[in-house]
Amino acid sequence: MFTRRESFKEYITFYPIVSLILLVNLLVYLATFLPVLPNQLITESMVGVNLYIVQGEWWRLITPIFLHTGFSHFLFNCFSIFLFGPALERALGKPKFLAVYLFTGILANIATLVTEPLTFSHLGASGSIFGMFGYYIALIVFRKDIISRNNSQVIGTIAALSLIMTFIQPNINIGAHLFGFLFGVAAGSLLEAKGKKIIPSYKEEFLQLRGRIRSNRKPPAKTLTIWAIIIALALIGLFR
Repeated sequence: MFTRRESFKEYITFYPIVSLILLVNLLVYLATFLPVLPNQLITESMVGVNLYIVQGEWWRLITPIFLHTGFSHFLFNCFSIFLFGPALERALGKPKFLAVYLFTGILANIATLVTEPLTFSHLGASGSIFGMFGYYIALIVFRKDIISRNNSQVIGTIAALSLIMTFIQPNINIGAHLFGFLFGVAAGSLLEAKGKKIIPSYKEEFLQLRGRIRSNRKPPAKTLTIWAIIIALALIGLFR
């Protein structure tokens, strides 16, 4: 579920919204860090500054979701989206996944506006990423037909560790992490509590069949090690 074996073409075909989010993150990163562009002006107009939001610059509740402080921040957040986004997009469908990703991030930024002083500034996709974690928790509780027991343990452990690290690491927007997670849980609980069993689409059936075939092949130890490192880096990136 969280191991990506698709080719590049398969990935963008089966997970178009995740691919679009990653592309937007890349374009914004290039626009804000390439020296040939007016990056300082772009960055200053996109950062979530509470004072400017109160003064009417409402777009600053949205743009920080796609803005990063540097390459490592950009890389690790995109790793998190790359790893944990596809399964959720597949489970929810494209429109619902996009809505969950955007609205949990926006609501996390609104919570930051309410709970932090006017001088506070913030940026990053952590609110949306924690929103995905929260929605996964709701799926674990209400939709056991979607997530197996093993995958439930994986995502539950990752979510718990991420929340714990929120209070340990310095310079973290704690409110965005916590409220993003809570809004994700709330959205998942409201939408999935009375959910019906999934009827897979043709593409999903193809993926399921492909997954069963490939799961019967034992991946080499080297592959497992690489994916363990990638997942660890993705988690570290949430707190940079």
